[in-house]
Amino acid sequence: MAEETARLEPDAATELEQVERRLLATMPLHAITSVHGEAGLRERLLIEIAQFPAADRGRVGQALALASRLHARDRRQREPYGNHLLRVTVRILSYYRVADPDVTCAALLHDAVEDHAAEITADGTRQAAFAVLAGQFGERTAELVAAVTNPVWEPGRDEHEQYREHVAASLQACPWARVIKASDFTDNAVGLMHTTGPKLSALAGKYSPLVPVLRELILRPDTPLEPDVKDMIAAQLDNAAGRFAAIWHDDGPGSGPGGASAARRALP
Repeated sequence: MAEETARLEPDAATELEQVERRLLATMPLHAITSVHGEAGLRERLLIEIAQFPAADRGRVGQALALASRLHARDRRQREPYGNHLLRVTVRILSYYRVADPDVTCAALLHDAVEDHAAEITADGTRQAAFAVLAGQFGERTAELVAAVTNPVWEPGRDEHEQYREHVAASLQACPWARVIKASDFTDNAVGLMHTTGPKLSALAGKYSPLVPVLRELILRPDTPLEPDVKDMIAAQLDNAAGRFAAIWHDDGPGSGPGGASAARRALP
């Protein structure tokens, strides 16, 4: 009996792993984060890129390794920063149905130069860091990372206004960058639900004015997504606008556009 039990246990464990992996392929990203953490998100990424040629899978693996090293000590709200990078990437692969290795690598690295240029290249400049990425992952990947990298703050300017101007101009010029920014923005909007204190209103003020801009850009004919995906993203942006309005309320000073009544209509 003991021998039989010992023989069956590995098979049962393997079957359980297979079942969990199949379930992982269908779970919402924040559910994966909650249940399995970064390991689960990494596994989901592997599932999504299984269709890529071996060379492209290797390139994505290298991008993930670099992103993991650069952001190893970074935190985002209550979680490792790597979770955000993985969700942004998997959302593009799975929900936006974009099977593009260049975009996948750029999504994983979308904050690399902005946050860690000095760790990518010896001279620490952004231009040199972009050149390193181009050498490792290709010119197109580096260009996409550059398109979604926020500019260095100009003294005397409102930081959030400068950010919004850059996003609008950069995304108008680069349709594929809209895809990465939409996923990034979606993850940031959801992340606000896990933020507390004064930072909550500040972030809502930063992101809220971008909602109509990003919505209009996503719905443009030259945005490289299928119509149903564009509609899904537009609906998510509408929900984000509702969340921002709920943060501000509609009665107090500094209330956001649409107020709480709009939030109640938009929130799922």
